Amino acid sequence: MKKIELFFENLLWNSRLSVMTAVIASLLSSLAMFFVISVDTVSMISHLLNYAALEQTERLTLRSETITHVVELIDGYLLATVLLIFSFGLYELFISKIDAAESSDNSSKVLFISSLDDLKARLAKVVLMILIVKFFEHALTMVFATPLDLLLFAGGIALIGLALYLSHSGESKH
Repeated sequence: MKKIELFFENLLWNSRLSVMTAVIASLLSSLAMFFVISVDTVSMISHLLNYAALEQTERLTLRSETITHVVELIDGYLLATVLLIFSFGLYELFISKIDAAESSDNSSKVLFISSLDDLKARLAKVVLMILIVKFFEHALTMVFATPLDLLLFAGGIALIGLALYLSHSGESKH
């Protein structure tokens, strides 16, 4: 009976290695997002090379499109960062500590995950930043037809401030 128990416990413990599929998939997805967003960044910059030679109205249109595109780029980089933090966190929680990160002077405390709650808190902060960027992206194209529209927009900004305040105040209690 003891041999069966030992076999089952070893099997159960080694099953944690199945998390490597999520770690690898998340890492590859992160790298793919970094590549796509970097290509988009280069493309955007190449469209701006003749900015000074444009007429005033064309410049205003290109400026508006560029600001929207930059916000989308920030959103993409944040999503890639979420995937990267997720892969680091899963690896550290289920597989092993990342020795290279612990011994490096350049490593930040952002990537050290000590519990599942720690991973969720870090991911939640990055997701909150993505939502803020999305809000800003939509704000760039909003049309304020009525005073209520402006009031709702101000309420959205107040809620963002509250969310940031609550996320930082929860952090100081730990």
